[in-house]
Amino acid sequence: MSRIIGKPDDEMVEVFGAIAALVYAGSSTDDVYRAVVNAAPRLVPGVDRASLVMLRRGRFVTVAATDPVARAVDEAEVRLQEGPCVDAIVDDTMYLDPDLAASTTWPRLTEFVLQRTPVRGGAGVRIVVDDEKVGALNVWSDVPGRLDPTCADRAMVLASFASLAVAAGHHREQAATLREGLRSNREIGKAVGLLMAFHKVDEDKAWEILRTTSRDLNQKVSEVAQTIIDYHNTPW
Repeated sequence: MSRIIGKPDDEMVEVFGAIAALVYAGSSTDDVYRAVVNAAPRLVPGVDRASLVMLRRGRFVTVAATDPVARAVDEAEVRLQEGPCVDAIVDDTMYLDPDLAASTTWPRLTEFVLQRTPVRGGAGVRIVVDDEKVGALNVWSDVPGRLDPTCADRAMVLASFASLAVAAGHHREQAATLREGLRSNREIGKAVGLLMAFHKVDEDKAWEILRTTSRDLNQKVSEVAQTIIDYHNTPW
């Protein structure tokens, strides 16, 4: 069981403030993800590299990594279906292996890591959004034994903050998608009405005209609808 860290230091406050500023400024989720992984080597003692993996449609996807080595280890985890990230997402705990060469929970991943990378220790902490496990923060050390329980505590604090940042970005994207959907529906409705009036047809026939035009032009229905509205509003 991890210990609880006391008062955060000035660097942690500064880094968390910078990530929060990205979220509230409406920055892309990719920018937020990069800020989170880049914070790991600064805030967690012993960490040389980090990555953030999200579970999307049943697949593990690396959404940000500090460097190619961290990304390569992620790819090996996904391919071998074992490692701190996979276990942290699937289970409800943190996984820490400070010295992969001494003993390991992930033998196949460890073989790859020791042969192909400078990584010698690692940990994975789950990311939770709305009580759902959606991803994990992976942290790696190139020095065996440097990742201890104190480092694990710091990684858990960072992962908890990352969960908040990811949740904020997720909810913002959902709201934006909803707004876009409502706007598109209104435009399509207007376009159908204009087609009904212009061609003197019923709603079903107007919909058929709109969908056929969309297919023929290889454009979204909403884009064709907007073109119809713009044409109707153009003064001649």
